[in-house]
Amino acid sequence: MNAFDRRRFLQASSAGLMSWPLATWAQAARGGVLVIGTTQRPRHLNSAVQSGIATMFPAAQLFASPLRMGADWKPQPYLAERFELSADNRSVALTLRKDAVFHDGRPITSEDIKFSIETIRDHHPFKSMYAPVNAVTIDGPQRAVVRLSEPHPALLLAMSTSLTPIIPKHIFGDGTDPKVHPRNANPVGSGPFKLVEFKPGEHTIMERFDKFFLKDAPRLDRIIFKEYKDPSSLLLAFERGEVDIHQGLLDPREIERAKKIPGATIVSGAAPAVGPLVWLAFNTKNPKLADVRVRQAIAYAIDKKTLIDSLLGGVHKRSTGPLANGSPFHAADVERYDFNLAKANQLLDAAGLKPGANGMRLALELDGLPSVPDIKTAQEYLKPSLAKIGIDVTLRVAPDFPTWARRVASLQFEMTLDSVWNWGDPVIGVHRTWLSSNIRPGVIWSNTQSYSNPKVDALLADAGREMNVARRKTLYQEAQKLIVADCPVAFLYEWSFHEGYLAKVQQPPRGIWGLSDALVDIGVKS
Repeated sequence: MNAFDRRRFLQASSAGLMSWPLATWAQAARGGVLVIGTTQRPRHLNSAVQSGIATMFPAAQLFASPLRMGADWKPQPYLAERFELSADNRSVALTLRKDAVFHDGRPITSEDIKFSIETIRDHHPFKSMYAPVNAVTIDGPQRAVVRLSEPHPALLLAMSTSLTPIIPKHIFGDGTDPKVHPRNANPVGSGPFKLVEFKPGEHTIMERFDKFFLKDAPRLDRIIFKEYKDPSSLLLAFERGEVDIHQGLLDPREIERAKKIPGATIVSGAAPAVGPLVWLAFNTKNPKLADVRVRQAIAYAIDKKTLIDSLLGGVHKRSTGPLANGSPFHAADVERYDFNLAKANQLLDAAGLKPGANGMRLALELDGLPSVPDIKTAQEYLKPSLAKIGIDVTLRVAPDFPTWARRVASLQFEMTLDSVWNWGDPVIGVHRTWLSSNIRPGVIWSNTQSYSNPKVDALLADAGREMNVARRKTLYQEAQKLIVADCPVAFLYEWSFHEGYLAKVQQPPRGIWGLSDALVDIGVKS
């Protein structure tokens, strides 16, 4: 990581993680139970075939990755005690720790590395993350070489926690489709904690794996991920001391309530690599939205400042493009689509959409990612906002995440509010949304807008193999301008994550993934 990137991280962290009292960073005591409250609902626990924080959060404890990323964004040894990137950037050799075993006692070998990376490449929704991998070769029981068809600037980041879980070949290599493997809900892992019980909708319980390869780690005896039906229930549990960590505070009123809990620490900017964007996505294949002028008109009709500052309490940042504000590749000089009803009406007139007798030009359905308070607020705000330019919006509220995901992934939607994350490097979290090759019906958080621009495809392909940071930045600047102009989504805001910790929690995670990193150092006061 270059010096600019490191300064960016330190500046972003100055009001968050780095404000913890020094005593908090003292070595955590051994033993104890940590309860983490969440509204996330994992369907299973195998992050090799499933994206999303719901699965990746617990999977980071169940599975070890080859590498970890430090707070300085630099790769560190983890399951691989050594890693060597070739001079031509076309391979990386991983040397595993000899004492590493799976939770069933079987040794972790280079065959498991090969099997895991190939499984992720072939089945994970983030197709661009390992697309250049054309082979993983074995050079002894503890050494595997990942070989690439072209340089891959995000390769080492991709090998870090959550993104590359090492799963056992002797369990998952039985020929069953890994996406529906029965052991996804009851996996044998490679990480610091082993599974005790997974009860969807209620909890996931894990206990310390005594044969974990890092000395004196993990410090906790047990972790309980306790699920709550909504943010209000979770906040109440945090106030009562029923949970030690609140995984995600987003609502400004809830943040203020949490700050009043005696001894609690509220951390902002706790996972700087995530880059969580919230946008209004258009189904560009729907005849109503195929004309770019209609999509642009909708973008101009949304008063983002009022939405963010007044309705959402001013805790989130304005988003203007595909890359989060903190990314070194973020382009600031794109069309912002600032609130302009006159321009919106002109565009709709030019598109041939004239107001009817009732003043309406067009009727559209609006979905929204369910059970997220600020998205519900935005969804309700958009209905009267778009009525001002003659668009009659019908709100469609999904009863749960699977229902919404099926609608969007199968293109059975017109517009939807969605949150899609950058995941550290554009190759991992950004390309998947805009590449025409990643239009994959049935897969949520792929290119579900059915967006296609050959120029963007070419720019992203070049940026995805360019190792020079300055040249990558130039390529991404141009790609962002094209995407924003094409308006397959209306960019709204970027979530500012806040996490809550009770006073008993010691040595919380400081890496770029926040709580989605391996919780090997965290402890609790007895």
